Amino acid sequence: MVDWQSLYNKGMEMLVQYAPKVLLGIITLILGFWIVKIVVKLTKKAMIKAKVEESLVDFISNLVGILLKVMVIISVASMLGVKMTSFIAILSAMALAVGLALQGSLSNFSGGVLIIILKPFKLGDFIEAQGFTGIVTSIQIFHTILRTPDNKTIIIPNGPLSNGNIMNFTMEDKRRVDITFGIGYDDDFRKAKDIIMDVVNNHEKVIKDPAPFARVGELGDSSVNIKMRIWAKTADYWDVYFDVMETVKLKFDENDITIPYPQRDVHIFNQNQ
Repeated sequence: MVDWQSLYNKGMEMLVQYAPKVLLGIITLILGFWIVKIVVKLTKKAMIKAKVEESLVDFISNLVGILLKVMVIISVASMLGVKMTSFIAILSAMALAVGLALQGSLSNFSGGVLIIILKPFKLGDFIEAQGFTGIVTSIQIFHTILRTPDNKTIIIPNGPLSNGNIMNFTMEDKRRVDITFGIGYDDDFRKAKDIIMDVVNNHEKVIKDPAPFARVGELGDSSVNIKMRIWAKTADYWDVYFDVMETVKLKFDENDITIPYPQRDVHIFNQNQ
């Protein structure tokens, strides 16, 4: 027969013995995580004030937060009477199991470290990587976040990102703008070339050194293609591209220079004759 009185006494004894520790552990855990949050904020502010590179701020802040939370959990376990040797052994076993299960995440972490060290890009750079193009808005421990020109958010794991090809459009302070203008075979290509050069030479955002270039680059099936190469500051690239394209088209229209449609000559033979 169950001795309910004995069970009750045993339960009350355990409650008296462990309840204060559990309560203290819960309070310590909540307070510790709150302090960690404050420390992370202060760390981030200190790095910003010290003018640490922006890409490092989020990465180091996240890393500091994780390490401090692990320390809080270890402290709480110690308060609850868990022996540190046993706890460390358990943590080691868990770390091994988690490591095997999260090999991809560990690869992403190491990839994030490589990105921070090698700096193939930084916050605000416009890059193309892993089939996506966008502005780098955040470099975190496990992934990098891009914002596309049409305002979509792309999250790319750091592992594949650090091992793949990266095209950085904004690393250099200037870029070359390449545009091809097709004109008709009956049009005066010298006049067309002069119009193009006049437009680019009078555009305030076109860099004059290296000098603008415009030459016949191809004799196409239905057009003479004039290749234009000019340089602009990286920040002005698209302004220059669209301004020059539109202005040249308007100037061509004013000077009766045609931009031909693709054409084919079709010959029909009457086989009955």
